[in-house]
This record gives sequence, C-alpha cells and structure tokens, in this order.
Amino acid sequence: ASPRPPVSAWLRVIDEPVLRLSSVDLRATADLTSLAEVFDFARDYLGLLKAAVIAAGIVPPGIEGSGQSLAALLAQLVGPGRGLELVSNVNNIPKGSRLAVSTNLLGSLISVCMRATRQAASLTGELMEPERRLVLARALLGEWLGGSGGGWQDSGGLWPGIKLITGAVARAEDPEFGLSRGRLMPVHHVFTRDEIPESARQALMDSLVVVHGGMAQNVGPILEMVTEKYLLRSAAAWQGRQEALTVLEEVLAALKRGDIRALAAATTRNFQQPIQTIIPWASNHFTEQLIERCRREFGGDFWGFWMLGGMAGGGMGFIFAPHRKRTAQVRLAEILLETKHSLQTALPFAMDPVVFEYAINEHGTCADLLLSEAALMPAGYYALTVPKLVQQDRLTLPTARRAELDQLGAAARTKPELRGLVQTLFDALLPRSHTESAPGENLYEILAANGFDRAHHEQIRADLREGRIGLAQNRLHADAVIEDVDPETIIGFQALNEDSFGPGRESRNRGVAALRAGEVAVISLAAGAGSRWTGGAGTCKALHPFAKFAGQHRTFLETHLAKSRRRGREFGAAVPQVFSTSYLTHDPTAEFLRRRGNYGYEGPLYLSPGRTVGLRLIPTERDLRFQWEEMPQQRLDEQQQKVRESLRTALIGWARRTGEGTDYTDNVPLQCLHPVGHFYEVPNLFRNGVLAALLAERPQLRYLLLHNIDTLGADLDPRLLGQHIDAGATLTFEMIPRRLEDRGGGIARVNGRVRIVEGLALPREEDEFRLSYYNSLTTWIHLDQLLETVGLNREDILAAGSLSDPARPSNTRGMAAQAKIAHAIRMLAAKLPTYITIKDVKKRWGHGQEDVFPVAQFEKLWGDLTALPEIDSQFIVVPRSRGQQLKDPAQLDGWLRDGSAAQVGELCDWD
Repeated sequence: ASPRPPVSAWLRVIDEPVLRLSSVDLRATADLTSLAEVFDFARDYLGLLKAAVIAAGIVPPGIEGSGQSLAALLAQLVGPGRGLELVSNVNNIPKGSRLAVSTNLLGSLISVCMRATRQAASLTGELMEPERRLVLARALLGEWLGGSGGGWQDSGGLWPGIKLITGAVARAEDPEFGLSRGRLMPVHHVFTRDEIPESARQALMDSLVVVHGGMAQNVGPILEMVTEKYLLRSAAAWQGRQEALTVLEEVLAALKRGDIRALAAATTRNFQQPIQTIIPWASNHFTEQLIERCRREFGGDFWGFWMLGGMAGGGMGFIFAPHRKRTAQVRLAEILLETKHSLQTALPFAMDPVVFEYAINEHGTCADLLLSEAALMPAGYYALTVPKLVQQDRLTLPTARRAELDQLGAAARTKPELRGLVQTLFDALLPRSHTESAPGENLYEILAANGFDRAHHEQIRADLREGRIGLAQNRLHADAVIEDVDPETIIGFQALNEDSFGPGRESRNRGVAALRAGEVAVISLAAGAGSRWTGGAGTCKALHPFAKFAGQHRTFLETHLAKSRRRGREFGAAVPQVFSTSYLTHDPTAEFLRRRGNYGYEGPLYLSPGRTVGLRLIPTERDLRFQWEEMPQQRLDEQQQKVRESLRTALIGWARRTGEGTDYTDNVPLQCLHPVGHFYEVPNLFRNGVLAALLAERPQLRYLLLHNIDTLGADLDPRLLGQHIDAGATLTFEMIPRRLEDRGGGIARVNGRVRIVEGLALPREEDEFRLSYYNSLTTWIHLDQLLETVGLNREDILAAGSLSDPARPSNTRGMAAQAKIAHAIRMLAAKLPTYITIKDVKKRWGHGQEDVFPVAQFEKLWGDLTALPEIDSQFIVVPRSRGQQLKDPAQLDGWLRDGSAAQVGELCDWD
C-alpha cells in the first residue's frame, strides 16, 4: 500500500489575518480576506475547501451577507492578526472517478477543522462513532454547498475496515420523521474480525486489482434514471433490484467465509444482470472489452469483475486467482492502455488508466499532529507556494514563514520524500520555453490545410465585437409573422402518421425501381464532435459505441452501414455510403474503419473531408449574459443556483480578461477549431472530389439521402423516396411530430412562406411551442436540380474532381471548374444567415483534471435553404421513431423504452 493516503488535509494557524486555502492536486491557492469570497464557491478551484470551512462551523453559514468581517471572525477564533491555512491533496485520482473522492475529501477537511476547534475529543487518531456521524452530516452539507454532487453512499472512508452501508427508516427522534419515510443519514455496520476474519480480508487483497479506466463522465443522468425507475416501479427494473439484493447476500456470505472466487462470480453477475437490467448504460464498450480480454488471456484464473461507482469506465475491480495477481497487475495496465488508445477518439477519456496499489483501511479517517522538524506541508504545496515567496524580500515575510522555509531547506537535503523538490522549484522559477511545441504552430498548420478563410474570420470577429452578429442578432425581426402550418396545406404531400405509412403503391414502386437501378446514395453527417454527447470532450460522435444491438455495442457509424447493407441486399444493388468528416473526425474515422475492415461493408464507402473550417473565439460578455439570462434556463434549487451563478460570473470575468472576440487558442489545436455548420457538408462534396468519384462509379446516380449521424431511424425507405420523386422537388425535408423536449425550431409559415426556422432564430421563446413539427434535418435531394439551382452541372463536378486524383495532372479545365464551384458556394452561402453559438469545450491539464470553457463559433445551417425562393423545398411528416435524434446520453433510456431502439435494430443487417 502506498504510504500516501488517497485524500489528505492539513490545517494550521498562520501569522496573517487571512483564510488561506490551497489545493495541491488542483494547483490552486488563494488568500481569502472577506466573507463574500468564502461563500463564492465557483469563483476558483477551491469551492470544496470553502464548503468544508463552512460545514465545519469555522465560518458559520448564517454569517453570509451579515456585513461582518472575516478578519474579526478569525481574531475571535485564533487571535488578533492571525489566520488559518487549510490544504488538501488528492493522490492522482481524477474528477469524476466514481471512487467517492469528494465525500471522503470533505470528511478529511471537516474532521481536521473540527479537531483543531475542539469539536472532536482528540487531536489525533481515529474519530469516535458520534463524531463520524457528525462529520458525515457535515460532509453532506458541504456537498450541497459546493455543488460537488456526492452522495451518502460515498461516505465509507470515514469508517474503518469493511462495512455495509444501508438506508434507514426515519424514527420519531430523527428530523426527517413526518417529512420522509427514509432518513438522510445511512447506517454503517463495520464488520468485526468474527464476522469477516483476517484470512478472508487477506484473501480479498490477494486477488482484487483496483484500477481507474481513465474515463471521466457525468454519472448524474445514470443516478437520475435509477431514482426514476425506483419511483415508477417498472417491472423489469424492480425485478432487477430484487435480484441485486439477493446478490448482496451472496457477496456478504462469500466474504465471511473467504471464498473470493464465489464473491467474484456474484459481483460479475450483479454487473451483467441486475445493474444492466435497471440501467443498460451503466456499462460501456470499453469496460466489456477489458473483461473479454482478461477472460481470453487469463482463462480460469480471471475470476470476475467488480464495478465501483454508478457507471463503468472509472473505478473498477478485476479479481484474479491469487498466484496470478502480480502478473495481472502488470498485464492489466497494458490492456487498459491498449484498449484506451484504440477507443480514445470515440469515448471521453480524461487520463491514461491507472492500476492502484491499495490496502483495506482499518482506521477510517484519522489524524496525526506534526511537530518540530516533521511539521511540514506536502511537497506539492511547496512547489505551489515557494516560487511566489522567494520573489519577495525575505524580511517582509512573517517570522513563522521564514522559519518554515529554513526548515524546508534542511528537510529537502535529507528526506527522501522531498528529493527532487529543488529541481521542481527551479523549473517553476525558470520555466522552460515551450516555443517549439506550442499548440499555436500546429493549429495554424491545421487551419491552412482545412480551408480556413482568414479574411472571412476577421469579418466575423469585427461583426461580433460591433454587435452586428451575436446571440441576440440570430433572431428574426420581432415583427416577423410566425405561424404554425396546417398539415393539409403542406403542398404536394400527405402528412404521414404512425398508423398510415406510405403515399401509395405506385410511388413505392418508383422508389424500389430507383434503388434497384443504383440511383441513390446516403450521406451521413459525421463531422461533429458531439459536444452535448460528451460535455465538450472533443471525441468523434460517429465512433461512439452508444448502445447494444445483437449482443454487442455498436457505433453510430456501424449502425448506418448496417442499414445501408440491408437495403442494398433487399433491392440487389449495393448502396453508396458517404460519411462527411471534418479536421477533427476525418483521420480517426478513416483509421477506425481501416482497423475494422469497413465493418465488412460490401458497397462503395467514402469519407467526405471538410473543405471549410472556423477558429473559435472568446465569447463576448454580451453573448454570455444573453445565453444565461435571456435564454430559457432550468431553475435549480437555491444553493445549486447560487453555485451556477458564481461559476458564470467567473467565466464572464475570464472572457473579459482574455479579450472578448479574440481567437481561442489556449487549448490543444483540435479544441480550438470548429465546423462551420452543416450547410457546407453537401457543397464539400462538390469540392473535395467525392461526388465526382461517385458519379464516375455510378453515372446513374440521381438522388441523395442526407441525415445526421444521430438520426438512427433514417433509412432508404422506398415509399419516401418514391414520394420525393413524384413531387419533383429539389429538397424534401422530413419532419416529426414535436414533443415538449424538442428544442431547435421546426417548420413554420414565416411571413407567408412555409420554411424551416431554427430555434435560435425565433424572436420569442413561446413561438417554438406553437410549432407542431420538429425538423429532423433528414433530406431527400434531387442532385441535378440542386446543381442547376446554384449554376453548376455534372460536367463541372467531374472536371473539378480530376484535380483531386493524384494520378491525374492538373488541367486548366479542372481549375476553372474548381473556381466556378467555389464561387457558386460562396454566393449561395452569402444568402444564408450567419449564426453565433456558444459551445462548451474541455481543457485538460493533467492527472485527469479539466476545465470547461464557453467559446463562440459561427455556423450556417442547411435548413435555411428552405427560405430561398429559387430552391423548391417540400416537407413530409414521418413517424417520430424515424426522425428522432440522440443528442444527449440521457435520451438513451427513453429511446430504448419507447421501442425506437428495437425498430432501429430491425432496419439493420449486422456484419
């Protein structure tokens, strides 16, 4: 076991009238001089420490807003002119680990504060049982104050040894009595040596390998689903819960008799059956790959899997035969890293996986009093604070601080744990130049390689700063007349519903004939990073193994190929499948398909790389305030709302300091760039040679089906294709009946014209709720009519495509065609509005720690083509299961329960 505990806290009196807080692992420190700063939880990285100081009673909660002085409060507590310093450290465990870090860290912080203020019986050693329960109650208060999101089930580290944590019914002496059936505080039963003997404890440690998989995901939606299913008592979930209780009894019985193999079988069954019966999304492809590889490599010596926390991929346990544990630790570290590398563009990893050394903690949260030469903070604290101190005149430092620095210097020469501190401090004082590897150089190379238009970017910046474009300017004029459409007035189309799907046998026959003749191709938009899907992690959404079909996790990419495969086999003509990509997704998608042999797809398969890219900007305060104050927002409970508003104030300050409207370059290059909207995806086909290759291979190609990568129900239905052919329209858009949660616009009559209107363009929030149909974006395209509308033809596409073939030399005709296409696209784009949007991006800075920043980017959207009179656009209403989009993992459970997932499965032929 490591001599360093997983979480640690230090407290001391200092000769300065401040409350000094430092987080070693987050590399943050601050001197708080006012009570307002103490209660501002999201201002910096120290919110958890502030919550601990308040929950421990050092700063009474009721003093907020009283006008009292923090210095006066500290003088009452520790003496005039003095203050307190509280330091925390998490030993290389990332945020979102599901290893109960926040609750146990709060427990350590609160208990050390309570000991120092005589709220605990002893300065050192273990806490007494009543003290543990008080610390837990205050830790739960701290979780609520700081918004860290931990739960009562995370509190085990306060108690020693192996313990069983259970909920309890509220009794008359409990404050919850009469308000809630259950009690907020759980019961902790600590197993004695008679119940679980030492031999069983040692057997567990001899077999269990504890790891962190490197994934950092928000487990909140999973826990909400668990609560929802518990309250609704859905039959399958309720049965799974009863089965889980049976498994718990098996786990306890196996522990008591020291049968670790039986324990492993029980925990594995718990993960694969009841847990996934209740919440299928608790598992993921990464975890199941790890389990499968362990089974293959260790055979019968791999005993089982133990999920830790509410979601796999973070904290996990793998159980092996004792004689294989050491080998398994080494090999599992390699397997974790190899699997992570194969999936790192598809899943949100925050760090490389870790295999932990551990031991059962037989003391719980405990404390030591450091005296004399031992009275030093951790080495990381000094790496954080000493560089600032040595830049000051030594005589201006408090006497205690000068003595501490002298003591540190002596200890650094003799103590092994401080070896290397001098080099660390030297590097901090004289940082190395990072010019050679600065992200800016690679960033500008990527911009140049992906068609970045600097002049257009500067115009966007100027317009943004001057207020000509922005979130408020996205909206149509307030006097625009926006009306819902009557289904009977949608020209040339019959509104289809769930019971009657099909415009007629003759139309269907025409669709079938077109499919058999090979006149249709599918374009799936896969250029995005799925910001909402991963919380800004910058992965490729198309490659995300989002759900199980036919017993395996399938990616969005594989699902669309399986649908095209089915239609190709049904009609005897392999379907050309195109995936549009971007600077972020092209290379990972190409490599992903290569490694998987294109999923065995027998038809033509193309990637359509983007030819336009944007550079993100620091948002303006005006747009941030509009996003957070004018746009519809969920109102949280009082404390959560306060924390959120504090965070937003901090982010507005960041935008001001960094420079509103300046380029966002302080991140890895791929997080600084952005796609410029799905309007450009079809024009990219004209420019990048993919459409030319398609026409060369399939001269008979006439129709395209365009859809989002997350619109899983869209496929080549001959009834819809036939209706599009019969109507003779250039574009046919598929609409679905709107539900309350559908936000983003729809079909409306705007100033008399039926068109798609984006949600961010609606002048008033209530306008969207009056629209009956939501835009799925799925579009049937008559290729030749679209080319003719913009002044192009097939010959232009084929001529320009010759420049994309490295085997063919450049020619004047091809260059002229490229210029003609570029001009046509530019003229068409000029007719469409430019929208400004705010997106979240993650900036990772080591050890699994990350920040999320709002950035501004511009977009032009495909649906706005319906506002152009020269483009003949028609609309058709399709069943929701066909047009529903999956934008957030929280939608997956409803998508599974309402039968949509089963319908998608029926559309697929898996390789």
